[in-house]
Amino acid sequence: MNVIWRTLLVLFVARRRLRRDGVIADASFVGRVRLTTLPTDLDLVGHMNNGRYLSLFDLGRFDLIMRSGLWDLMRARGWYPVVASSTITHRKSLHLWQRFDIESKVISADDKAIYLEHRAVVRGEIYARLFVRSRFVRRAGGVLPTSEVFEAMGIDPATVPAPEAWLSEWALDVALPPTKAPAPSVWG
Repeated sequence: MNVIWRTLLVLFVARRRLRRDGVIADASFVGRVRLTTLPTDLDLVGHMNNGRYLSLFDLGRFDLIMRSGLWDLMRARGWYPVVASSTITHRKSLHLWQRFDIESKVISADDKAIYLEHRAVVRGEIYARLFVRSRFVRRAGGVLPTSEVFEAMGIDPATVPAPEAWLSEWALDVALPPTKAPAPSVWG
């Protein structure tokens, strides 16, 4: 089963949960998506491929975007999310047919980016963790201020914490130059 089919299934289920439970307008909400490690997720060693985690953590973001009502806002306003930076840490391997949850939470925001944490969790234990710095961009061009995104969702931007010092430093340390600035590939 390719990730596209899982994506469509997660979006379908999230849309049903949105209709049943209403919009999640709480920046502290933790989303959970239950998954199983499939044969197509494995690498040659027999555990989940390290790159597959990133694709599966996307499912957690899609669930949050749909259930918060942001999916429909994005479509109507011509917005889309992009990952600016991400860092993953692996602790334990996920094996074939193993059930796990993707837990996803908005942990902070600054003027230009929303920071999320994703976890792969088995019976309450973290197997892998991903930090993501995500921006919202207009199809017509330009980065949206996060305050505009939160206000459109009915969330007071003041209720979303600013990044902790280590998270802000991480974002600066891993940043590449802006898209219009040169970024030559020179090995030192």
